Amino acid sequence: MFSATQQGAKLVCLQELTLSPYFCTRSDVDPTPYMEDIATGPTAQFVSQMAKSNQIHITASLFEKAGYNTAVAFNPQGELIAVTRKQHIPSGEKYHENFYFKPGDSNYPVHTIAGHYLGLPTCYDQWFPELSRIYGLKGAEILVYPTAIGGEPTAPGFDSQPMWQKVMVAQGIMSNTFIIAVNRIGCEDGLSFYGSSFISTPMGEILVQAPRNEPAVLVAELDFSQRELWGRL
Repeated sequence: MFSATQQGAKLVCLQELTLSPYFCTRSDVDPTPYMEDIATGPTAQFVSQMAKSNQIHITASLFEKAGYNTAVAFNPQGELIAVTRKQHIPSGEKYHENFYFKPGDSNYPVHTIAGHYLGLPTCYDQWFPELSRIYGLKGAEILVYPTAIGGEPTAPGFDSQPMWQKVMVAQGIMSNTFIIAVNRIGCEDGLSFYGSSFISTPMGEILVQAPRNEPAVLVAELDFSQRELWGRL
């Protein structure tokens, strides 16, 4: 975060389940240690402090005690200003989220963050185009997707990364929004996450892209006049 702010960032976006391991690789894990109070838990305390000390807005993700996979945002005063619960919950080998999370009850909220209108869907939500379209119709300028995606254990020869990126870039075009996709990296319990975080424009341009297998800090300046142009076409 310090590196991003040194490069002029006003908004920093972090990955899905920001401070916890991706414990959903198994269906029999005791999730209690990872459940948090949305306003006072470890993620809230950490992100609030980082937002204040760096004078930035931050989005993050946590396992809410109420049973939701939840995206949050904090302002430079360290205050919680946005909450959005993951709507679509995956079920499959190494992605046993249905054993831990309930489908979100968020009504596609659009939040004012860092002076712009943001939607905060999470990971698997990115595969459902109606969701991004609803956000676009509700006025979102940016969609931020905290994400945890990697290999497909039932199809080890299949690499979903190109399709994953194309789907979100296309949704940004269709919904006239910038896309910020923030993925995990590394290997956890046999599941290899493929990183590749990126920022794309409403015109489909990839502004910045992270590598697959190492940490990266991506910084980009967004030209919101692109939304005006696309809206006239």
